[in-house]
Amino acid sequence: MVFAARSTGPSYAGVGVSARMRGRNPSAEAGLEGRGRGARSMASNIYLVRQRISRLGQRMSSFQLNLNPLKEPLGFIKVLEWIASIFAFATCGGFKGKTEILVSCVKEPENKTITAAFGYPFRLNEASFQTPQDVTVCGVDWKKYVLIGDYSSSAQFYVTFAVFVFLYCIAALLLYVGYTNLYRDSRKLTMTDFVITIVVTFLWLVSTSAWAKALTDIKSATGSNIVQELKPCNIQGVVCQFVSVTSMGSLNVSVIFGFLNMILWGGNAWFVYKETSFHSPSNTSTSQGGIPPPTGI
Repeated sequence: MVFAARSTGPSYAGVGVSARMRGRNPSAEAGLEGRGRGARSMASNIYLVRQRISRLGQRMSSFQLNLNPLKEPLGFIKVLEWIASIFAFATCGGFKGKTEILVSCVKEPENKTITAAFGYPFRLNEASFQTPQDVTVCGVDWKKYVLIGDYSSSAQFYVTFAVFVFLYCIAALLLYVGYTNLYRDSRKLTMTDFVITIVVTFLWLVSTSAWAKALTDIKSATGSNIVQELKPCNIQGVVCQFVSVTSMGSLNVSVIFGFLNMILWGGNAWFVYKETSFHSPSNTSTSQGGIPPPTGI
């Protein structure tokens, strides 16, 4: 009979496992733990952002038409600003005019009128003189001669700024009448509105002043002084006489509306400031069950 011998030697499997456990790299374990914490932190941040976006979406979806802000100075003045901005860019951007000069010469008994047409954006150095039926007057090619000056930068800055103000007024009025509670409960919205109001007031002053100075130069460049600037008019035997220039009353109105806009925005800054947390720190008293303070008064 053969008996199997019982092994009494050590267990090498257990020894191998313990050896591998003892051989782990601590830095690798720390790196894995750090990555795990970073992933959890990123997931938490993404969750918070989604929650904020969801809450904002819920507020924005709750559109409720409320015309009461339009009865208060905050909304009523905003309507006036919106209308004034329309007149500002319309009276300037839609202008077209011309200046006329009567030319006579010794060789030709008939007098001819040459015309230079100009308009927004007032690049006068591109406005050349035109003769009736493109005929040569006194042997001079008048198409080679143009008005003096380029005032497009001031005019375009004024009109572009007025258009942006027009769009901002629409957005602000939509916020006032559609999301009244969201506007008054949010410190960021009221503060942003106040900062924009101050900046717009200053830019109205800058843009209108620049445009008023440019308009003065345009009147001088298209008026009677142009006869002295044209070289052919100084040639012996050629007589130039200034006839007329298109009335620039609409451009004068644009300057008036520019300063009117500045006054409106400067005055409205006080009523926008009353909506901020600087004037009423307890802006969130409504959420705490309190009665909100009267606004726009």
